Formats: sequence, structure tokens, C-alpha cells
Amino acid sequence: MVAQIQELDAEKWVKTRSSLDPTQSTFLIWTGKIYSFIPGEKRQLLFRMVGLSVSRCIPTAEDSWNFTSRELTYYLDPETNETVRKWENPWTGETVPVLHVANNPVQGKFGGKFPAQVEGDATTFVFDIFPTYPNPLAEDPKFAAYSPYPTYQAAELFKLTVPTADLDNIEIPSVSQLRLSWDRIGQWLPWMKMGDRPGNLIYSAAGSKISGLTELPQFLQDEINHRVPLYKQAPKAYTEGEDMTSWLYFQKHFQAYLAGEIFPLPEAEE
Repeated sequence: MVAQIQELDAEKWVKTRSSLDPTQSTFLIWTGKIYSFIPGEKRQLLFRMVGLSVSRCIPTAEDSWNFTSRELTYYLDPETNETVRKWENPWTGETVPVLHVANNPVQGKFGGKFPAQVEGDATTFVFDIFPTYPNPLAEDPKFAAYSPYPTYQAAELFKLTVPTADLDNIEIPSVSQLRLSWDRIGQWLPWMKMGDRPGNLIYSAAGSKISGLTELPQFLQDEINHRVPLYKQAPKAYTEGEDMTSWLYFQKHFQAYLAGEIFPLPEAEE
């Protein structure tokens, strides 16, 4: 069967990405690998990764929602799968602290129509996103060794496949199953201290929707319960302002990075 492109109501995208129930926090989890990609060099597997998003959708008007979420991603040793706290840069020989991803908030507004590939029992939402904007670290000379390029640029390629019947079932607020595919081409992370060295990072991950905190890997449960309980649930309200990113997080916590503190830094529950 050939997939048919259909324009679906935003409500169906809300059921896919999060939930129509604004009291509910919805978890997505992903695992994957991160490679170096440098012209003229063989790729290196730098890290495995495991991450999560905990989200909420809040209705604002008919067929319109505010989306709000928090994200964690941990960089893991490619051989042992243990969390990497210090990383020896294979190009510079320097050992640097690792800033795991702790983005709070990550937000958006959902409304209108969303194109999807409908193929019988399965429906797939495809999003190819190419964020490009001024690098917030570029104009400060103290970040020259970490992130000197004037423009942040990346490619984020998402595919989310869900049961078609769940989208059409008005009795359920969220799909029962979800398969996530996520690929990313991005610049060196600031904490890697790569300066203006040419090359990129390639991320390749897959994931799913889970029913709650207890379905996360045990080490993620431990991190959330004991270090970052803020991530037990999604933000309760949409807040105006820019999303947190790895670049802004690095800027905000640069002194803690220089001091060699363990990341993500502790964050108390709301």
C-alpha cells in the first residue's frame, strides 16, 4: 500500500506528540548514537545517548494548543553505556566536563493542519527542521575556544508513526503506541571545546512513547528522583520567552562547567 498524504487536524498531532488531557504529563524516550563527521576523516562513534521529553498540551482556543515540555539527554560511553562525566577530546587531548542536556522549557504552539503519511493501520508525521539563527556565544570572547562561529545551524529530521485507529478514536486523549525516528546534523557542542575545528556531529536515534516515569531506564529514574526532580512532570503553564538550548545552558552555567561540577545541575521539583 502506498502512503497517502493527508492534512490532519491539529488535535491528532496533539494526541501523537503529547495528550489532549492538559492535566497529563506525557513521556517520550529515545536512544541512539552520536558520531563525529569530519571532512577527510573516518567517522568516530563518540557517544551513545538516552533522552526523554516530558510534555503537556494546554488548550487555548478551539483547535489551538500551547505545547510545553522539558528535555533531558545523557551522553553515554559507547562501550560501557555508563554516563560520561569527563570526556577526553581525541583531537585536542584535553579532558573536559560533560554537559548533559537539560533543556527547560522547550515550547511551541499547535494549530491548523498537519500533513501526515497515512498508510492503512499506520500514520506517520514527518518533520524536517533546519534551525538557523545567531550563535548566542559568538560575540563574547571568553567563548572563543568553545563556540566561535557566528551562526548556529543544524538539521533535525523527525518521523513519528502511530496507529491510525488511535487518531480517529475520540475516546482516548493520547495514542497508545508511537515509534520515533530522529536524526540530527549539528555543530560541535560548546562543552567539547572544539573551537573552529571543521566538522559536525551526526545523531541517530529511535524512541517511543511510554506511560510514565517507572518505564524509564533505572538510571534515568534515579537521576530524576534524586538530582533533577523537576523533570518528573511537564511545566504546568506556557511561559513567554526563548526555549532553553545546549548553547544557552552552557552560557548560563559556564562557571559551573569551569569548576568541573556534575551535570545536569540539580533542579528541585515544582
